[in-house]
Amino acid sequence: MNMGQTRWAIAEGYIPGDSLNDDPAFVSHETACILNLGNQEANVAIILYFTDREPVGPYRLQVAARRTLHLRFNDLTDPAPVPRDTDFASLITSDVPIIVQHTRLDSRHPNIALLSTVACALG
Repeated sequence: MNMGQTRWAIAEGYIPGDSLNDDPAFVSHETACILNLGNQEANVAIILYFTDREPVGPYRLQVAARRTLHLRFNDLTDPAPVPRDTDFASLITSDVPIIVQHTRLDSRHPNIALLSTVACALG
């Protein structure tokens, strides 16, 4: 199945620096949910853009054929950790079509906030 796009943008990114506790399920995070419906592995690259500094990346990863990957930006470390409490945007490219959804969990307060939206497909 050949569905999706090879370039996606998430214009809004922010990882809160605080969380209610250290339970991994409740740590504040930013996530790119990547779906590969195709029959070959997707080689994905992510470049982060900031308000006051040069872009960082590419972060490189693979998504197996007919699989999904829920990638926490918190876990990205190479070429550099994603900074907390900092506005950023991301450009996600792939060598095969993929679908990308953006999700954030903000657990700084007891009333946990979760938002999710489909990223912007660029073609």
